[in-house]
Amino acid sequence: MSDSQFLRPDDRAALRAELRTIVRQGGVQVACAGEVGGNRLRLTEFLGTRTTSLHNLEVPSGTGLGGRVIVQGHPVWVTNYTSARSITHDYDRPVLREGLTSILAVPVHAGGRCRAVLYGAVRQPSAWGDRIQDAMVAAGRRLARELAIRDEVDHRLAMAESLASVRQLEPAHAATLEELRSVHSELRAIAGAMPDSALQRRIYATAQRLVAVGEGGPTRNPAVRLSTRETDVLAQVALGCTNGEVADRLSLSPETVKAYLRSAMRKLETGTRHEAVVCARKSMLLP
Repeated sequence: MSDSQFLRPDDRAALRAELRTIVRQGGVQVACAGEVGGNRLRLTEFLGTRTTSLHNLEVPSGTGLGGRVIVQGHPVWVTNYTSARSITHDYDRPVLREGLTSILAVPVHAGGRCRAVLYGAVRQPSAWGDRIQDAMVAAGRRLARELAIRDEVDHRLAMAESLASVRQLEPAHAATLEELRSVHSELRAIAGAMPDSALQRRIYATAQRLVAVGEGGPTRNPAVRLSTRETDVLAQVALGCTNGEVADRLSLSPETVKAYLRSAMRKLETGTRHEAVVCARKSMLLP
């Protein structure tokens, strides 16, 4: 399986999805967004524009409405752009060419910094009501959560790639093996909670690569096939988690966890949780 199949999805697609949600909810005629890199915002996503004057516009921190949002870290709006004194007017030409008058900008924070800015705008002077502000802020929070999840996935996958490069683990490296198993179980827990199917497949595939790294060179038993959820549950049990802890980690009920565990034990022909884990490792179902 090529590495290209596990690339992080384009974050701009997530920006576009939130812009569509903002426009559907009403109250804005134009919506745009861009990512922040190196204290500089670059506008790349647009809905409702009539010109290309704002396309790929770069806004350094502290300038214009978006630059002020980056610095202050909270939503900022103007009801009449041309007369607003709270912002610099470095971008009057592209903004006025597009005919925008009232503009609301919302920061998207993840990983301790501003990662993107969302804009909503109308072409006439207008006060921004609570409903529109709340919708924009909610969109920013959803994006922040999505970016944070993607960051965590990238971090875990990087750890997994590093551990997967180890082909022989000697007794002195027992701590490394335990970390490998911990990363494997965390990856499966994250994958099970992901609504994005492409990301979910990416995480599960990377977790599976860790299974090839283990003690004693186990051989696969093709007769044993566990479902995705049975493997998820067993991976958490392998770390010593109780059924209640497994339920919390996988967002399942304790009864559902018990059912998956019983099913896995039956397929592995084992009588205890410990035996199930040992058998799964020998069969290369767990690292």
